[in-house]
Amino acid sequence: MRVGDSHYRTIWLEGNSVYMIDQNQLPFAFGIKKCEDWLETCSAIRSMNVRGAGAIGAAAGFAMAQAYMAGFHPEEALHKIRSTRPTARDLFYAVEKVYHAGQISVNNAVNVAQGIADENSEAGRKIGIAGENLIKDGDRILTHCNAGWLAFVDYGSALSPIYQAHREGKEVMVYVDETRPRSQGARLTAWELMNEQIAHKIIPDNAGAYLMGNKKVDLVITGADRIAANGDAANKIGTLEKAIVARFYGIPFYIAAPGSTFDVNTPSGSEIVIEERNQDEVNYQSGTDPTGNIQTIRVTNPGSQAFNPAFDVTPAALITGYITDKGIFSSQDIRIRLQSGSL
Repeated sequence: MRVGDSHYRTIWLEGNSVYMIDQNQLPFAFGIKKCEDWLETCSAIRSMNVRGAGAIGAAAGFAMAQAYMAGFHPEEALHKIRSTRPTARDLFYAVEKVYHAGQISVNNAVNVAQGIADENSEAGRKIGIAGENLIKDGDRILTHCNAGWLAFVDYGSALSPIYQAHREGKEVMVYVDETRPRSQGARLTAWELMNEQIAHKIIPDNAGAYLMGNKKVDLVITGADRIAANGDAANKIGTLEKAIVARFYGIPFYIAAPGSTFDVNTPSGSEIVIEERNQDEVNYQSGTDPTGNIQTIRVTNPGSQAFNPAFDVTPAALITGYITDKGIFSSQDIRIRLQSGSL
């Protein structure tokens, strides 16, 4: 990913420590968080210092490798890492793969964890190449949450085709849903697009229907945290609304995700566990005052309770296609590939 004139990965392993771009500081400050043991890496996943399906998958794999390096009981570590974020498929895929690799040797666990991170970066690159063909010069694209560099080890999923189109010389406008309650769109996606010098505008979450109804959106692309065997896709809360509106106005709606996000063992979206997060994320927001100091303030009625589901599920019937590292497929094609193990 581009940060100024430098290239970074979202997360990496050096020795026994995991390093990650601290997403909770962005966009107001850029900092690297160091996690010296697997418990610190678990905490970073839960606290969303690292977030996004691919990135937390890599973090989970690294955490499992750290547990092996520390000589910690692997079954207990496996259980704790899996409990950090219950919805994202990539997390389970990575931690289970590294757990089994560590049964052979510690070095094998470390190598497999690093391989998962490398595969995630390469998958993002290939998603960009496949999805770029969907984007025409002058297209206006709506996206929800953050599914860019920061959500992957590199490249991203939903934003990767946009970055590739930009590199190919296509002019695009990206409408960035703010994505309450944690504002990953307004804070992270907008920051990424600014670094890439791509035209964009942050919009309120409830402005998408207005834009689509007034023919100002040509394409919707989002990421996913888990995709069931029938093609139903869990993504950041609010994605379902965009898919419904896009279908009503005849606008293509695509999900971008690598093969590791597809879960053949989950038959449909109704079986996907939806994480419910702390209500404080709804009641409080952080930002900078005029002097640049970060402050957290309450933005809702004091004394009221809040409900904070982190994800919703978009039925496969509302999804035009899936942009993957193996190509672009319809929901029927996805089901066939999952059944044959060719995704």
